[in-house]
Amino acid sequence: MFQKIRRLKPSGRGELEITDVNNFYIEEGKLTYEVLDGWWTDAGTFESLLRANNLVAETGANKMPAKKNEKQAKVPEGVTR
Repeated sequence: MFQKIRRLKPSGRGELEITDVNNFYIEEGKLTYEVLDGWWTDAGTFESLLRANNLVAETGANKMPAKKNEKQAKVPEGVTR
């Protein structure tokens, strides 16, 4: 991965984009994926990082389904599950 990162050029936003790394793997026919349980939210800005932090505090870090006699926090509105 780091060899690929060294080949990146900053985007129009002036940032290195993970999508460009993914595209290198696609070009090589080596991109794979897995669908994970739990929720995901962006954390790329200070505002979204604060939101992500609050979500972890409220719901736990990607808690798996509750076991018998345990309650699981609801996933807040607007969060991808």
